[in-house]
Amino acid sequence: MNQPDPLEHNLCFASFLSLIFAAMLTACEPTVEPSLQPQGQQKTAKTEMLEAGAAILQPNSPLKSLNIYLDGFHASKEQPTHQMEAHHFCHQVNEDFAQCALFDGNTRQANLIGIEYIISGTLFESLPEVEKQYWHPHNYEILSGYLTAPGIPEMAEKELMKGKMNSYGKTWHVWNSAPFGKTGDKIPLGEPSLEWSFNHDGEALPGLIEQRDLQLKTITSEQRHKRAELNALAKPQAGVDAIKGKFPWPATPLPGVTDKNAEPKSSIEQETSDVYISIR
Repeated sequence: MNQPDPLEHNLCFASFLSLIFAAMLTACEPTVEPSLQPQGQQKTAKTEMLEAGAAILQPNSPLKSLNIYLDGFHASKEQPTHQMEAHHFCHQVNEDFAQCALFDGNTRQANLIGIEYIISGTLFESLPEVEKQYWHPHNYEILSGYLTAPGIPEMAEKELMKGKMNSYGKTWHVWNSAPFGKTGDKIPLGEPSLEWSFNHDGEALPGLIEQRDLQLKTITSEQRHKRAELNALAKPQAGVDAIKGKFPWPATPLPGVTDKNAEPKSSIEQETSDVYISIR
């Protein structure tokens, strides 16, 4: 009979305590209100009464499983300078697959703007080649500190991010409600937009990251420093260079984030990259 692993037991117990502590912190979490209210008339007393009755009598079980809160950024794959912050509320279905509802805020008034599915690198490699073009890589989002899990203890967030290394996301926005620096649509219009991840320093619009940090009381530069040790887990990913060169300003690589399909660097490019890494 196998004896339980003491280390594994201690880690599980520590994770459990972290979750309890995170629940205690929920009440004082920074809130981000949506930037606009949908077009339409105010709810009538009758509608509110029906809502109250439904809340008592009808189940909302699928929503209760969306218990992981992540905050990050997306750029349109077709128009990468069209960018926005996205609040992810996710359900980890199994070790290789998660599904998220995306909102433009984290309050009850937030607008549902899209969906994201997250898969492990193992599942990604099993996809047909034609399907892979829809899935963006996550290593830069994690190592840069752009992706964050607000409100949970540092140890729990570290384990969460570690588990998402080398993963991929398939993201569709169906409502352009909160584009950074622009006015959003009052209702969902047009076709869904396939979204992509940032994969190089300098791709995010100036002020985008700073606005998030101010609202959620996070410091992205500190997160980047703390996650440097995850660099050793990073594998080359597909899609890192998918929107490279589509920005009107220069972008630079982050050590550990490489495109698995990239052509070998010339000697001059390698020397430039080595100088950049040594400076950092």
